[in-house]
Amino acid sequence: MDDNEYQELLSKYKKKVAEEFGTAPEKRQKVSSREYDEFKKELFPAHYSAYERLCSFSAKFLKVKPDPKKAAAMQKDIDSCHLKITPSGALSFAIVAAMLVVIVGAVGGFAISVAITPAGDQPSVFIPAFLFLAGLILFPMLQRLPGFLANSWRMKTSSQMVQSIFYMVTYMRHTSNLERAIEFAADHLDDPLSLDFRKILWDVETEKFSNIRDSANFYLEGWKDYDKEFVEAFHLVESSLFESSDQRRLSLLDKSLEVILNGTYENMLHYAHNLKSPMTMLHMLGIILPILGLVILPLVVSFLSEGITPIVMAIYISLLYNVTLPLGVFFLGKIILSKRPAGYGQSDITKKAGVKKYASVNIPLGKKLSIRVNPLYFSIMIVVVAFIIGFSPVFFHSIGTTDFDLIPGQDFKMLGYVCPPDNVNCGESEKFGPYGMGASIMSLIFVFGLGLAVGLFFFLRSKNVIEIRKKTLALEDEFSSALFQLGNRLGDGLPAEIALAKVAKTMEGTTSGEFFDITEKNMLKLGMGLEQALFDSRVGAVVQFPSNVIESSMKVLIESIKKGPRIAAQALLSMARYIKEIHRVEERLKDLMADVISSMKSQIKFLTPSIAGIVIGITSMISTILTKLSSHLRTFSSGQESLGGAANMLTIFGIGIPTFHFQIVVGIYIVQIVFILTILSNGIENGADKLAERFMLGRNIIRSTALYCIIAAIVMVLFNIFAGSILSGSLGA
Repeated sequence: MDDNEYQELLSKYKKKVAEEFGTAPEKRQKVSSREYDEFKKELFPAHYSAYERLCSFSAKFLKVKPDPKKAAAMQKDIDSCHLKITPSGALSFAIVAAMLVVIVGAVGGFAISVAITPAGDQPSVFIPAFLFLAGLILFPMLQRLPGFLANSWRMKTSSQMVQSIFYMVTYMRHTSNLERAIEFAADHLDDPLSLDFRKILWDVETEKFSNIRDSANFYLEGWKDYDKEFVEAFHLVESSLFESSDQRRLSLLDKSLEVILNGTYENMLHYAHNLKSPMTMLHMLGIILPILGLVILPLVVSFLSEGITPIVMAIYISLLYNVTLPLGVFFLGKIILSKRPAGYGQSDITKKAGVKKYASVNIPLGKKLSIRVNPLYFSIMIVVVAFIIGFSPVFFHSIGTTDFDLIPGQDFKMLGYVCPPDNVNCGESEKFGPYGMGASIMSLIFVFGLGLAVGLFFFLRSKNVIEIRKKTLALEDEFSSALFQLGNRLGDGLPAEIALAKVAKTMEGTTSGEFFDITEKNMLKLGMGLEQALFDSRVGAVVQFPSNVIESSMKVLIESIKKGPRIAAQALLSMARYIKEIHRVEERLKDLMADVISSMKSQIKFLTPSIAGIVIGITSMISTILTKLSSHLRTFSSGQESLGGAANMLTIFGIGIPTFHFQIVVGIYIVQIVFILTILSNGIENGADKLAERFMLGRNIIRSTALYCIIAAIVMVLFNIFAGSILSGSLGA
């Protein structure tokens, strides 16, 4: 055989290999370092990149060498979440940031205290001490930030573990190539696991490792302490490469999916059992006790308000309720979420082609013309209007508006500004307030507007997209049976185009029937091939049902049909069985978490806003009683000089904090706590499912804030009328 015949024969078999297995191995598009960096730039969270820059900047000014053992653990966390920093840089940033907060916070806090303290009074050390302690606490928190980010990354990644093994097993059933199976999984997974898998490929292309198995094993080393089932399942997939018998190879692939599914269920079972104690602590320390503490807070404020203006006291309470408590609940919730084992999570389809536009508000301008508006603009408008209405009592007082009674014959003022106890004949500019019931009710409008704005932003961003996903999930639920039917038709030797048409007719009226009907129409009416009919960017069936499971199933069909209908039939039948098994485990996981999730949802939707609303009503009544009682006692004591020192005992009550300020602080706390609990509830139930999280945030914040405001307004009016009648009868007020 001469050289020309040899080259011709070689070219012939290369072409045959390319037809059977797709693109020839040497021509396969590689994941270069540039492509990996671009992919990372698109998917890497913005706050991770900002943290990298801050660490690099801090390391230039302060070089610190951490303890070797701590540095090794920190480096492991840094590698887990793909951060381009060093343990020394992370420690330098922790020290620099903590020092800045301590120094600037203490000096700035003292300046703020001087500015808000009335002339002649001693400035309070509360704000400087608060910021000083915040700086001291910040250092250990920032020192552990790489571990916190790594845990967050692992939690998001773990929700995709089952899917990753599913995609690899599905691909390797018809093509026993680990590198292409990992690439197939990376193409269908969302970040962050997609980034992890691309990193495995990138390490081979950049010759960090000589082969794909070494690169994969290096990646799996980081998961041995966190998810042994994933590591075991991945190794089983690798082992299938060395089986000479096709039956044993397929058996190992089936075993790998079985291992991770059973492991997921067992881990989630233990997690559900161990979740009750930390959740009880979270509810008690973060929700129940702070809200019940609001009942006695007005009394405490009244006793401690001597020499402190109401607005300053409101600032102190805000630092406690709007800064310290929400941060504490948030970090406690994140610790609970970080222990969540691998599960099955949904992907965020907002990023898919043709879906992103539905995350905006579409305003029709004609039959075919419409504009897309960011929901943020609507939220800003609502907050501005609510702020103007809610703070109108303050604006009215500043322009000298005359106060008036809300109810004729009742001493319920609209504004209710009063003089300080030590200056009964003060001017309008020296009065404190507003203490009026009208002003308190107006403040509820601001809180409702804030909750409505935040909730509406998330709701409008997710409403249309969640409807698309519901339709897609309906298809996924019945897709296993559809694939089973399609596999049987292909097993009969029918071409894929005819098999799809028969399944579409059989399943007419179902979501699966609609999916296959779209595919058939694209082929018959538009003259498309099977692959284009499924994946065309404008009219493809997969584009109209954005789902990684459906997309990967159809890609497997396209790949396997090249080997013949019977090979494609086996691949689809196996995939149908896998999808059914995953769905079964998913339902068992939901059943495990049902008690905890129902308890959290009741806290979010009813208990927390209801208790807070009742407490605000009681607080308003206590504030009204204390304010009027303090005024009468001071008047009485000033006219009873014969009482001597006993007269001073009658003036122990200060003027108290206005319900107007107090309610705004508590209302903002309710919005914050509902926000945090919703994220925690969604994380426990669905894992890192951003779309479901946005939809739940929109719905929960609007409902909970509205319920809180309604209950607070009703209880406030009823209790103030009750308090007014008591004071009128006993004091003649």
